[in-house]
Amino acid sequence: MRATPVLHTIAGAVTAVVLAPLALPGYVLRYDMTFVPHQPMTWEMLAPADALPRAVPLDAVVSAASLVMPGWLLQRVALVAIVYLAALGAARLLPAERLLPRAVAALAFAWTPFLAERLLLGQWALLLAYACLPWLILAAGDVRAGRRGGLPRLVVAAAPAALTPTGGLIALVTVAVLLPLRRRVTAAALAAVAALNAPWLVAALTAPAGGASDPEGVAQFAARAENWAGTFVALAGTGGIWNAQTVPASRESVLAPLVTLVLLVVAAPGLRELRRRLPGVADRLFVLAAGGFLLALAGATPAAVLLEWAVVHVPGGGLLRDGQKFLLPYTLVLALGFALGAELLAGRLARRWDPASGRALLAAAALLPVVLLPDLAFGAMGQLRPVRYPADWERVATLVSQSPGEVLSLPFEGYQRYAWAGGVVIRDPAPRILDVPVLMNDALRVGPVTVDGESPRAGAAGALLAAGRPAAEAGTRWVLVARGTQEPDNSVLSGLRLVYDGRYLQLWENPSAPAVIELADSGRRIAALVAHVIAAAIVISGVLALLLLGSRSWYRPRTYRTGEERSWPNWPRSLLRRSPGASSGSSECSRRPAP
Repeated sequence: MRATPVLHTIAGAVTAVVLAPLALPGYVLRYDMTFVPHQPMTWEMLAPADALPRAVPLDAVVSAASLVMPGWLLQRVALVAIVYLAALGAARLLPAERLLPRAVAALAFAWTPFLAERLLLGQWALLLAYACLPWLILAAGDVRAGRRGGLPRLVVAAAPAALTPTGGLIALVTVAVLLPLRRRVTAAALAAVAALNAPWLVAALTAPAGGASDPEGVAQFAARAENWAGTFVALAGTGGIWNAQTVPASRESVLAPLVTLVLLVVAAPGLRELRRRLPGVADRLFVLAAGGFLLALAGATPAAVLLEWAVVHVPGGGLLRDGQKFLLPYTLVLALGFALGAELLAGRLARRWDPASGRALLAAAALLPVVLLPDLAFGAMGQLRPVRYPADWERVATLVSQSPGEVLSLPFEGYQRYAWAGGVVIRDPAPRILDVPVLMNDALRVGPVTVDGESPRAGAAGALLAAGRPAAEAGTRWVLVARGTQEPDNSVLSGLRLVYDGRYLQLWENPSAPAVIELADSGRRIAALVAHVIAAAIVISGVLALLLLGSRSWYRPRTYRTGEERSWPNWPRSLLRRSPGASSGSSECSRRPAP
């Protein structure tokens, strides 16, 4: 049986088990994961009027995709792609020929605390970067070897990662570290990936809000311990997210650190083996992993002082507050090391006892991530459960579109618990449903602490409401009230006219509001549009180049004549080296230096 169909089957099985609840109709809404039936394209998607571009160009891409598919289908495509591509990418990246070690790598990367915690936090776009990292590394290997179609593949692999600023930065740093300096193709690759980051860079540099963030966020978003073993062990096991509400219950078990220790012990010889099989390349991957791990740990150490300085004085430094998300390269390297370590142990066991015992050990290693994190299965044990939007949203959107104007969303909290959503905390969906600018609170409450937002208008509106002043003084044309949460009292709604009174939503009109509120100058809009067009053109060019070159996959199994030297899939032979003492079933690989 060919390896490729089996790997696809493994990736599909993992995806089906993790995302089983998505077979039900509706939308999975949780924290930042707020898909809507149809997301309109507005200037706010390209360049937020007075906030930092945390969802640029993500929102614009989702709005464009909404033109060809409904939101429920788009969400399923995105989430399935995350788990499926993560499993398949890790399996193909692993420098091994046998199937079972690849299966171990697939499970070790697609079934991790990092993926579970970020999924429960709703950060699906960051997880797209997670899933694309193995493919980006494979493409970088093609570029490094001068293989046909390598640069277009690199662009296509980096494009989903660049949907968010964090993913774009990780992709750019990955390319810079993996490719050799002083080569034209390296400059071209860096320029292409940098251009993919242009939409959020342009929006950030031209934002009237400036690039500073609240330094209090460094402490609140720092990695945290999940059990008795402390923060360092939590990060070593790819966990440690700042939000305790998104941590699976199994991570708090007293046995979790012990299973993590087993994973690390097995991975240690595997990392040495990775260096032997991928000389030079593995060292670069280790640099990426170590840098990401140190950045993830920094917020929980005295180095947090440096992060606080960067958050205040460096434009865009707020990206560093949530350092745990930079564990992404470390998670991949750990998965590869664990798979190779399990392969080495299985080989020794097979030589001492029999081949069946070696296969049994590899099968057990493939299941270890599931043992470590059993509650990722079936949508995190039902936490990722689809719900339906009430008809109130469609009615409100229709009324607002008939008389467009800015909307103030109340209660003035960016994250709320809606009764129709099952009481799950989600981000206010109004900005993604309404085809007008929505003024909402961009501050974030973490326990008893409130981390200030960056929007001056949101801050002014929050101060006005906190002082007990009427919402009409905010100057918005509409005021949207979510019922059943913390409904404002009559004094806040004084001077407004009730237009719609539904079961879940109320819409109030402000007769004293100006007809038009211009929130962004035309020059900034044009610059943002040009940046998006350039990024889109680069992605389209990469896709067309792959189609013209006939490149159907990052990996296609090769056929070999008897006695022909083999190499691990998609890595040039000069990058591969046979490990000392390998069994007769392992591959013969060249010892020539890396190109």
